[in-house]
Amino acid sequence: MRAMAPHVGALGDPRTDLWQENLAMTATPGATQPAYPEHPGRTDGVCNEFTVFTKIKPGEADALREDLAALADAADDERVHAAVRQIGTLHDARHVIFDNDTRFMFASVFDGSWDTYIDDFAKTVVGARFDQVFSHSEGFPGVSDPGVKDWFLAHQEPAGVFVSAYPDLTVQQIFKDQRVDKAFQEVLDTAEFRAALDNPANAELVATPAFQKLLGEAAA
Repeated sequence: MRAMAPHVGALGDPRTDLWQENLAMTATPGATQPAYPEHPGRTDGVCNEFTVFTKIKPGEADALREDLAALADAADDERVHAAVRQIGTLHDARHVIFDNDTRFMFASVFDGSWDTYIDDFAKTVVGARFDQVFSHSEGFPGVSDPGVKDWFLAHQEPAGVFVSAYPDLTVQQIFKDQRVDKAFQEVLDTAEFRAALDNPANAELVATPAFQKLLGEAAA
């Protein structure tokens, strides 16, 4: 059988890929499955990339630019950081206007289910800000609209290459590592801990390779 060539369209055009067309054929009758069991983004370990290209509505590039500036200012808002922590799966996000103010790119890295990732944005203050930003894109139905996932999938393009510096760490694991490190550093700074290290009764424990490695990592 001759292989079918992939569809190549302009960035911002709605996409239709074979993986989307084949979902109905691969579903198991009667099985409970997520609404979108697959997505076109690449993965590296637990990290998934999500990149969307859209067409900016004619004459709305400056309005989009203003909304992005407001979004950048809001990044310092504690409510936004709290919402990102509430979502709990977002590593990073980027918004870019390009192609002479005619196209817009949103790119992010997230953990876990694509379905849950999209759903979670609609549940926080971030969703309202995304609604405003994407309202300048042609055809955007709104982040709470039942058809928004179809719209995102139609405008999503997979990265040619995606590499994570920490492919085995989820956002939640990174948050935990930060908390543990902060707590451990606070212990290291106490006089009681220094006295325990100098106590001859603890010499055997302190000399173990595991304990020495712990001290070395803490000092790095």
